[in-house]
Amino acid sequence: MAAKPSETVVRAWARLIRAQRLALGAAEQALKSAGLPPLAWYDALIELERAGNDGLRAFELERAMLLEQYNLSRLLDRLEKAGYVERRVCADDRRGQVLAITPAGKTIRRRMWPVYGAAIEDAFGRHLSAKQAETLDALLGALLEKSRAS
Repeated sequence: MAAKPSETVVRAWARLIRAQRLALGAAEQALKSAGLPPLAWYDALIELERAGNDGLRAFELERAMLLEQYNLSRLLDRLEKAGYVERRVCADDRRGQVLAITPAGKTIRRRMWPVYGAAIEDAFGRHLSAKQAETLDALLGALLEKSRAS
């Protein structure tokens, strides 16, 4: 059995979760107030835009976004219905599909970024010095790397 975490580790964990909730809530509210789609839409669209013309298979997008498959399926249905994502037949596996961002998807994602970026700065960036942000980035990066390796 693993060792019991220290009080400091438990406190850091709780603060990390609370900070995430507050920051995501602020971003969601800013997007909603601006009449824009939810944050999950932005996350899916940015990953598809980064993938370029090749697009992504649903499982690749799921891995990049860290969403459960059932949530991703409903999200993709909504994005497709809005005209922001298209499904294509996969060249390597005719039964599979490749997801790609449409020009309309790129446009809405670009409209969302100024609001999302300002929400990140307001909820997070303005509260940290450049050095603190660098330190936090390094700490979280190391944590993610070690978690992937185990």
